[in-house]
Formats: sequence, structure tokens, C-alpha cells
Amino acid sequence: MKIDRLETHDRLQHFKKQSFDIAECCQDIINQRPFGEHAFYIFAHPRTDDDGVTKRLIWQPRLTKPRAQENSMLFKAYPESDNIKIIWIIPIKETWAQFQKGKVTEDSLIYKSIHLFLTNKSALESPESDDLPDEKINAIYANISQSGKTKKLGLIIPSSVSSP
Repeated sequence: MKIDRLETHDRLQHFKKQSFDIAECCQDIINQRPFGEHAFYIFAHPRTDDDGVTKRLIWQPRLTKPRAQENSMLFKAYPESDNIKIIWIIPIKETWAQFQKGKVTEDSLIYKSIHLFLTNKSALESPESDDLPDEKINAIYANISQSGKTKKLGLIIPSSVSSP
């Protein structure tokens, strides 16, 4: 199999440029301050539109970690400092081999995310040391639910949170 170095380089450049879009999307969510100054997660995952063909990336702010899944990204945002911590980036399963060591598209973070997903999924899903306690999370969700900001911020309030 012959590899065209220029085409490979172009694909690599395109792949690396996508990270700027990720940073912009995360920054847009941080700027909205969905949970005030509390640190929160940003869960990005694709969904297929009603037409059954078009896929779009959903960017969901949350106070709790979701379950790790293929084709998803999880970041932790710190609004008071505008810092973003990458928790995981797990691409679709068919592309996992591309990110192995020694490949042109090698990426240590993605490789580590895939490895943990396969060998220790609970480590990816376990709460961070700076996560809020459940009582505080429920109070924040209840407050947001009462104020009617859920649709504006694109939030899905857990059913366990009751609002009067």
C-alpha cells in the first residue's frame, strides 16, 4: 500500500484543527456559567437527527460524571479560572488503532482514554476529588429547574431532583 505523504499531512492538519473547535465550544459553555462559579463537566457526544442520517455533536453541561462511552468526550470546566481539564476523549471503535503509539495520528491522551475504557472503565467514571456533594448538586439542579433556565442552558435535570 502506497501512502501519499502530502495527503497524510493534510489529514493530520485537519485532525489537529478540530481541537480549536472543541476549545471554542467548551469556552462558549463556560461563558454561559450554567452552574454559576461551580466547576462542572462538559459531555460531548454525537446524536443522529430525526432524518436518520445527519449527525451532530451535543455539548451537555453537567455537575456529575456520565458513564464512559465510545465516541464521546468529557471535560471538566472551572469557570472561575476558565481552565479546562480533559477527562477523556474516546473516538469510535473503528478508529482506535489509529491512535496507537508509532502511528501518524498517535495521541497519548486518546490512547490512554481508550486503554482505560477497555481495562478500567470505573476509573474513568469515578468522581473527581473536587466534585460537589450530592446534596449541593441536587440543590443547584432544583434551583435551576425552578428558575426555568433548563432549556436556555440545554440542561437535562435528573429525575431524582424534585421541583415544587
